[in-house]
Amino acid sequence: MPALRDIVELVRAPAALSVPGDAVAGATAAEVLDRRTAELAAASVCLYWAGMAANDWADHELDWFERPERPIPSGRITPSTALAVAGGLTAAGMALAVAAGGRKTLPVAAGLVTAIWGYDAKLKNTAAGPAGMALCRGLDVLLGASTGRLGRAARPALVVAAHTYAVTALSRREVSGADRSLPVATLSATAAVATVAGVPVRPRSFGVPALLAGWYARRFGTAQRVVWLDPAAGNVRAAVGSGITSLPALQGALTASHGAPVAGVLVAGAAPLGRRLVKAVSPT
Repeated sequence: MPALRDIVELVRAPAALSVPGDAVAGATAAEVLDRRTAELAAASVCLYWAGMAANDWADHELDWFERPERPIPSGRITPSTALAVAGGLTAAGMALAVAAGGRKTLPVAAGLVTAIWGYDAKLKNTAAGPAGMALCRGLDVLLGASTGRLGRAARPALVVAAHTYAVTALSRREVSGADRSLPVATLSATAAVATVAGVPVRPRSFGVPALLAGWYARRFGTAQRVVWLDPAAGNVRAAVGSGITSLPALQGALTASHGAPVAGVLVAGAAPLGRRLVKAVSPT
């Protein structure tokens, strides 16, 4: 049996702090922020962890060369165990989602599961990889909105998807390093994402969206600037980690912009906690 720490590393457990904010942002935009949101957030966490385990299962042969320290190539977890973990977490996530939202949630949850497994098994190492991962995150935001009107959550879904596209584009150069054109492109995307997220959609936001969007841009942008100065693999990997741990600040800005500044601040509070925890377990 693998040790608990090995499972934690397999699913990148601390990185899941970047997930509940998707549900909150989606639910707030759709005006259905209630107890079901917590259940949908739990479903999202299970599906996120499932995706991480499926990622390592799909990549275990490549990781022998590129990431020999990962749980499967290092011999701490077998590929079959990783697949079983991914399957079990997928089933748990689907069950939680349907329990929370019933028939309204089922199509979105099924679409999200299809996107996750499609990315890990087929799209990840293709030119469509960043778009595939962006689709997963966008659907995760819509999962939070699935008990209401999905169309109202289009804005936060697209913003989170755009951020995810930039992070995924960076992640494809974690091993080889990048050239300076990549951080220039992702910095431009980050600036656009922060600008949109900082604009209030509903009244009574009290300037919170702009503050949180600025915090997000500063944290993620600083890491990307380091890549622009020195695009070595280690700096790219650090920028990817920053992109993951700064996401709650973006989700908080989106939540606040739709008229829930207190909820937005609470969501953003996961950012510093995640940054501390990923020092112990890599988020990538």
